[in-house]
Amino acid sequence: IGEFGQEPTSTAGQRLGAPDTLGISTLEPGHKPPTMPSGRHIAIRVRMLDDSEEIFDVSQRASGKVLFEMVCAHLNLVEGDYFGLEFQDQRKMMVWLDLLKPIMKQIRRPKHTVLRFVVKFFPPDHAQLMEELTRYLFALQIRQDLASGRLTCTDSSAALLVSHIIQSEVGDFEEAQCRQHLLNNNYIPDQMALMDKIMEFHHKHVGQTPAESDYQLLEVARRLEMYGIRLHPAKDREGTKLSLAVAHTGVLVFQGHTRINAFNWSKIRKLSFKRKRFLIKLRPDLNSAYQDTLEFVMASRDCCKVFWKICVEYHAFFRLFEEPKPKPKPVLFSRGSSFRFSGRTQKQVIDYVKDTEFKKLPFYSLSVSLVNGHRRGDELNGASPSPDGQQPSPLTSPLLNDSSGLLTDLETDGASYQYVLDKEESTPESLQNLLKSSFEPLHSYHLDFLKELEQRLALWEGRSNAHIKGDYQRIGDVMLKNTQGLKALTAQLQKHSECVSELEKACRASRRLENVCRDFELQKVCYVPLNVFILRPLHRLLHYKQILERLCKHYPATHPDFRDCRAALADVSELEALLHSSMLKTDNYQRLLELQKDLIGVDNLATPTREFIRLGCLSKLSGKGLQQRMFFLFSDVLLYTSRGITSSNQFKVHGQLPLRGMTIRESEEEWGVPHCFTLVTQRQSVVVAASSVSEMEKWMEDLKMAVDLAEDSNGPSASLLTNSNDVKSPGEWASEVESEDDLGGSRTSLERHGNSSAHHRGNTTVHVCWHRNTSVSMLDFSIATENQLSGNLLRKFKNSNGWQKLWVVFTNFSLFFYKTHQDEYPLASLPLLGYSVTVPAESENIHKDYVFKLHFKSHIYYFRSESEYSFERWMEVIRSATISSSRTRYLNRKEPY
Repeated sequence: IGEFGQEPTSTAGQRLGAPDTLGISTLEPGHKPPTMPSGRHIAIRVRMLDDSEEIFDVSQRASGKVLFEMVCAHLNLVEGDYFGLEFQDQRKMMVWLDLLKPIMKQIRRPKHTVLRFVVKFFPPDHAQLMEELTRYLFALQIRQDLASGRLTCTDSSAALLVSHIIQSEVGDFEEAQCRQHLLNNNYIPDQMALMDKIMEFHHKHVGQTPAESDYQLLEVARRLEMYGIRLHPAKDREGTKLSLAVAHTGVLVFQGHTRINAFNWSKIRKLSFKRKRFLIKLRPDLNSAYQDTLEFVMASRDCCKVFWKICVEYHAFFRLFEEPKPKPKPVLFSRGSSFRFSGRTQKQVIDYVKDTEFKKLPFYSLSVSLVNGHRRGDELNGASPSPDGQQPSPLTSPLLNDSSGLLTDLETDGASYQYVLDKEESTPESLQNLLKSSFEPLHSYHLDFLKELEQRLALWEGRSNAHIKGDYQRIGDVMLKNTQGLKALTAQLQKHSECVSELEKACRASRRLENVCRDFELQKVCYVPLNVFILRPLHRLLHYKQILERLCKHYPATHPDFRDCRAALADVSELEALLHSSMLKTDNYQRLLELQKDLIGVDNLATPTREFIRLGCLSKLSGKGLQQRMFFLFSDVLLYTSRGITSSNQFKVHGQLPLRGMTIRESEEEWGVPHCFTLVTQRQSVVVAASSVSEMEKWMEDLKMAVDLAEDSNGPSASLLTNSNDVKSPGEWASEVESEDDLGGSRTSLERHGNSSAHHRGNTTVHVCWHRNTSVSMLDFSIATENQLSGNLLRKFKNSNGWQKLWVVFTNFSLFFYKTHQDEYPLASLPLLGYSVTVPAESENIHKDYVFKLHFKSHIYYFRSESEYSFERWMEVIRSATISSSRTRYLNRKEPY
């Protein structure tokens, strides 16, 4: 690849390392693609999402399904049901290839027709897409929609989307390269005007892999109003020009690119068309004696039928549990269309991918020196090739540094549940049995795994009496053996969510047990909440997966370890996919339980239907001016609170704003307050201001997303506020003012580690956000769960000369400092939210290699790692905590670091 030249194009399969041989796609395990009918064959051209064209040889008598399955097999695509083949028919209309009908009855001139393989069904959350290849293809679709102007959005959103595309294509930001790339490639209309904004965003994505960039591109796109929208022109009864569209929620009405109405599937009784009229029959309203029928006029009957068909398919795909059965053919006369949805529903697709025995292939980069701007294999590890030309070992690199951090907290994991079990008089017998059956096998398994790893490393490094080291300089066999052992413990891993919920129920029923758990959390060994330790074995799956992915990227395919690591990765990926949904729900439930402890004046926060979305600081405008408030955004309600001077350091709830019916608008000009926006509900309006433009955009987009969630939910939102007399009124509440030195950032506060309840609850993420005037989302918590690391670092304060060697653990947005890795509890901690991470400037006179700098206002710390690889890993994981993400604008990063 030239320095600024055009990169060579590659197919989707090549990008992800798909094999040349055809694979099974959307078929059940063990089945073969549909049998090709006999007869004369024709060549069908299909244009893929990467703009490459493939020719498929099919029988003239073949159905659309045969061709579609051939395309999916060519791509090695398992989740092909989200996609479809569209083409322009003889009426010059874009239509979908019907899978049930013969191809030749649909395509009259196959030699002159090019079918387009595109996304057909856009799910509300790309986390429902189980395979990385599927997400990559969705990212290509977003790129096409942006370039064509179909996906309209604000300039800021457009710039952010393009920045993720560039990060995926060229890698980390270099100004000259980025600018030249934007001059050579056009991603959006009027791109030149946004070039500086695109580069500003691109600068914030350092370290993102192409897969991560694809994921974040989808996270931003899916929250845009025009995401996945295909407009069908129409008019209402008064002749007003409108457009109709269909989404997973139902039928939408647009005026221009603004949505003006939406009809949820639950409210629609029937969709039909009569000549040029498209009819929506709504279910009877409770307050009305008649049922309403809405009528829209389209250009022709064919236009009506095309839109009606895609509505039928969208409804079936997203709302039904299984493919609808064909209607029996009438004996004499037929009335109406016989069209029906053909294929698996979304539920069937998700269940299939979870349950199938099909081993998913791990994804690899192209074997060139630079892959999408990122270094490959040995260069990425920070190690040079060995003198004999062979690849260096991953332990020399050291690729397995991460594993030490995964396993050295086993004692704390075991102590967490053992502490509860030891209090037999406080713990119900059923809970004791549940904890024992779940954790004892897992604890024993991990102890054996750790022992085996330590033995292998000792042999590898020559710290044993082994005379021949060569046979022991492997790690894949150890990983494969233990990942297979972990699969045998699936039943125990599946009980973790039950453990958290049953422990919570028992604590509610027993004040004594509640005190036992609280006392454990006050011990120095419990540096994160108890439930986090309970969920650690689940989260460790994500860490094993990351390590194995790095090992697979590190080893060439000919290395003896490659096959074992690849098989181990397939095992872990399969297990992680099986537990993914349960893990997300349990993490959300655990987060709600923790937030409940930080709030005064709220009851029953942790309910099965409530999702946590974002928490953070906003300034609320009132008669007294701007006042700092802590806001908590959930899927059904927005709470606002203030922090008072209390022994428990909790936040007092001042009020709640229901999300159903809420509107959000920017109001900086209206009030003359920077980064200001207004929340309007049926009963009140609240004006708030964020600390920066990026914070305002994250809050506004997450709020809009939450409002949509609330609109889609069933039933009224229950009030969360208590009527307790011991909750002060807003007028009685005094705001607390703290100096910057009290924020856990100075050397004094960094090194203190108190043991009081007030200090314990005063050091949570909520309080850090309050002091640092920032916010975090549930996605931030998810990223923090994945990006955990531990190892030796040398630390230096700003005004000191010496370096102190410490064992450092990064978890839960914080660095925890130990004297050695054998210590039971940390000496101190440093919350990183709001910090920036950079490398020191020459003027700072840090004449050492592999040094990074943490900086927040006047607080500066330097850390030195042992190798280039270790330095890059620390920078990568710390950025995940210091640069806040957004659930809606997944990487609308904070200020430049």
